[in-house]
Amino acid sequence: MTGTTKSLNTGISSPSFGGVRGGSLLKLIQQGEHQTQDFKYCITDSKKIARSLVAFANTDGGRLLLGVKDNGRIAGVRSEEEYYMVESAAKIYSKPEIEFSTRQHLIEGKTVLEVIIDSSNKKPHYARDEAGKWRAYFRRNDENRLANKIMIEVWKMQKSKNGILINYSDAEKFLLDYLETNEKITVSKFARMAHLSCKKAEQIIISLRSLNILKDYIGDSRIEYGINQEFDRVEWENWRRHK
Repeated sequence: MTGTTKSLNTGISSPSFGGVRGGSLLKLIQQGEHQTQDFKYCITDSKKIARSLVAFANTDGGRLLLGVKDNGRIAGVRSEEEYYMVESAAKIYSKPEIEFSTRQHLIEGKTVLEVIIDSSNKKPHYARDEAGKWRAYFRRNDENRLANKIMIEVWKMQKSKNGILINYSDAEKFLLDYLETNEKITVSKFARMAHLSCKKAEQIIISLRSLNILKDYIGDSRIEYGINQEFDRVEWENWRRHK
């Protein structure tokens, strides 16, 4: 099987995501759908494509291969038409707009459009749904998942120019003590055990997660939080005492 590749239009340059660069289209397809790759047979609705663009931008970046079925078979697309629908998804149905670049692959007379999205420094990005509501998504394995409130607030806080302030009170100490002997905890369990309101428990987890003291444990139906292995509590507490 032979094919050619050419650039179509670009919104960004030098894509960098998932450690994957170059390689043939067939090798990419053989990887299947995963954290940084999604297949789309065709585009019938720019709103649905916006979810994928937003999910990639909010997570690790990635690529959409348009004209490829879920089973990896190449169906092909009309590249110019598909490009303009992607452009609509990125500019009209995404907020803020998503930057992307494209490559056009021709294999056995069929065109596959590769859409490349970098991880964004403008997150959170939102996609407009069928009801007109703006919703944030993130990428988990081969799925686009709806972001929860904590994830959205962490994105906002991490890009803030005002820095991240944290009140290291008994509640924060209680959480870190608990997580030194337990792998993870939910917001509701933390609130209950520490005798806090859910709002206060959320605020504490948002602050600690924004500082990368905590990490996410993403399950099928909920997100839990645990200590980031790179966090050195002794060093951090000493720094706080002497700052």
